[in-house]
Amino acid sequence: MASISTDANGNRKIQFVNGDGKRKSVYLGKTSKVDCKEICSKIEALLAAQLSRRSLASEVAEWVGNVPDVLADKLAGVGLIAPRAKRQEDTTKLGEFIDAYIDSRTDVKLRTRINLLQVRRHLVAHFGESKPLRDVTPGDSDEWRRWMLTKLGDNTVRRHCGRAKQLFRAALRKRLIAENPFADMKGRAVQANKLREHFISRDVAAQVIAACPDNEWRLIFALARFGGLRTPSESLLLRWADVDWERGRLLIRSPKTEHHEGKDSRLLPIFPELRLHLEMAWDQAAEGAEFVVTRYRDCNANLRTQLLRIIDKAGLTAWPKLFQNLRSTRETELTETFPLHVVTAWLGNSQLVAAKHYLRVTDSHFQEATQNPTQKGTEMSETDGKPVIRPLRENEKGPEFPGLSVSCTLLHKIAVPPRGFEPLSGD
Repeated sequence: MASISTDANGNRKIQFVNGDGKRKSVYLGKTSKVDCKEICSKIEALLAAQLSRRSLASEVAEWVGNVPDVLADKLAGVGLIAPRAKRQEDTTKLGEFIDAYIDSRTDVKLRTRINLLQVRRHLVAHFGESKPLRDVTPGDSDEWRRWMLTKLGDNTVRRHCGRAKQLFRAALRKRLIAENPFADMKGRAVQANKLREHFISRDVAAQVIAACPDNEWRLIFALARFGGLRTPSESLLLRWADVDWERGRLLIRSPKTEHHEGKDSRLLPIFPELRLHLEMAWDQAAEGAEFVVTRYRDCNANLRTQLLRIIDKAGLTAWPKLFQNLRSTRETELTETFPLHVVTAWLGNSQLVAAKHYLRVTDSHFQEATQNPTQKGTEMSETDGKPVIRPLRENEKGPEFPGLSVSCTLLHKIAVPPRGFEPLSGD
């Protein structure tokens, strides 16, 4: 029997005892548990056939013929199969594999396809079109990451590394490589960059809206700043049929989250800041217009460039992550008034994502924290034996029955006649 073991770093190996009673090991590296179990079962079949001197079952023989050269060499090294002559057809090139993979992904959106093409460009620029896919090692992937860090931002590199892992995982599942060189790479998740966080105040938002060239641009900006919509994807998909004037709600369709069950759309209140711009757009909409925003129908329209011009016209300095920070500003504002689970349902993200990437600590939080508490509410206090009114602190409860409350200092002055345990007699 063969057994599977995993070390502290997640590397797997399969151990067995051969016909000579010697323990042998086949090292598989960062192989998935499912693949490792399959290889283990085939090793057991190879060992059983070897010990019984029987021919291999057709299924096992076919498997041996299809395993990558790297694994075949390992099996030959422990005497389970004969050494394999190198086959030229197994040297799949990096460029051709990525092209074939992207072409096969007819289920992905255009933006995802563009992202994969960007990763292809960087992989090929570093390794070359003709780099054999199976020759890319974990050490090579580390070098590629360091090379990209000299050209791109940290979060962009993290995204590219995650997509590269996706590409090589597809190659691993096709048995073109023995291990994924990106499997154990750390730091692929995007991190919040505090230096690029910015809170866009209402005064700044008002200046930008005043500088917008027309009502449609004022609406685009308002949907991002006061509706928290993802721009351009969600703003451009908004239809007049999605506006429920009577109930004061918008149906927001979200391409980013539609692949999650029940996350293809959400309801958003028509906030007072939005209603004005929506009504103006409705008044100017052409007869039979379907979409609220009639221009920039292509989701790849460069709204960022136009917004930069508008901000410059307003005499302001552009903030980083133009539309992302508008959305995060709105989420921060809303959490001051509504519970977080309500706000995330409106804006279409999770509480974890909101806390990590959206919620901001603003100057107003510091001002409120250092504000004199006498400026908020009232409560009863006492000076010189006389009841006076002093401010209530925020979230502090007042007296339960203020109309019946009496100062404690008045009670101890009232004489109570001595009284025993027996009831008073009529005598």
